[in-house]
Amino acid sequence: MKPIGLAVVGAGYWGPNLVRNAMATPALDLRWLCDLDEDRARRVLGRYSTVGATDSYDTVLGDPSVDAVAVATPAASHFPLAMAALDAGKHVLVEKPLTSALADAHKLVQAAEDRGLVLMCDHTYCYTSAVQELHRLVHGGELGHVHFVDSVRINLGLVQPDVDVLWDLAPHDLSILDYVLPEDVSVVAVAAHGADPIGHGRACVGYLSLRLSTGAMAHVHVNWLSPIKIRTMVIGGSQRTVVWDDMNPSQRLAIYDRGVELGPPQQMDAEDRKQTLISYRTGDMVAPALREQEALRVMMGEFAAAIRDGRSPATDGRAGLRVMTQLEATARSLAAGGAFVSVEDIA
Repeated sequence: MKPIGLAVVGAGYWGPNLVRNAMATPALDLRWLCDLDEDRARRVLGRYSTVGATDSYDTVLGDPSVDAVAVATPAASHFPLAMAALDAGKHVLVEKPLTSALADAHKLVQAAEDRGLVLMCDHTYCYTSAVQELHRLVHGGELGHVHFVDSVRINLGLVQPDVDVLWDLAPHDLSILDYVLPEDVSVVAVAAHGADPIGHGRACVGYLSLRLSTGAMAHVHVNWLSPIKIRTMVIGGSQRTVVWDDMNPSQRLAIYDRGVELGPPQQMDAEDRKQTLISYRTGDMVAPALREQEALRVMMGEFAAAIRDGRSPATDGRAGLRVMTQLEATARSLAAGGAFVSVEDIA
């Protein structure tokens, strides 16, 4: 089939990565790189590239060979750029966050659905081999029912001037959780606590508690001030528990056949019953072999496949909207001193 014509908008930090992976994706045909600084766009493409460089977004949208647009610009510009592309009949891939305002995200998702176009959010972590295996384990039932999730994402810096640590780092964990959880399990309430021990003016250490629809809990710890870098997620199930350590390339995933089991109720007093009902299962640990692959290239392939198949991508606009709704609940919880905020009240 004919490759899908693509234009990348934004030649700053993330745009060049989209350009490189689009060029390596056979299903995509990169036609344009658009940036306010046309010379910067030309430098990204290189002297011998046949891809066009322009500072005119109207030129990109007016090109009939462009079927889709990938937006990699500051968050405040996501909504007008993506909406203009949808109005021009183009499929859209947007760097996270989907928009800078929740109301605009709702409008964008509705516009894409009304026009029958693909709207995809760049939740890159969801396309790593480790997270895709987590998705398979949870959705395939190998872990059983999800009992808890603990996620840690800490490192030294980079302290952001315009957002707190929860808005900077937690979207990664929230997007992974949204992708991994079964379809019938959702986040229903969020409680957030933050601290600013260095006087930055915004929270530099943050903790999120997420209440799930099943009654289970998920917990996220993010931190700009840690001298060591930790990227771990533990998903505990009724059958098995999986540990993801993203800083351990030789063993990113470990699956433990260990846990707590409840015995049948017995006719005895309450205190004895508490002791008798609980038993501990100790089994093997398995570390599955994972194929190393560049997540962004997998994501670009998913974008192309969703367009060709006429389906929603794995991280579609509604996934981006759910993450933004949870972030809004996070901000409201911080303002309310850490009280749980219902996600449904925001959505």
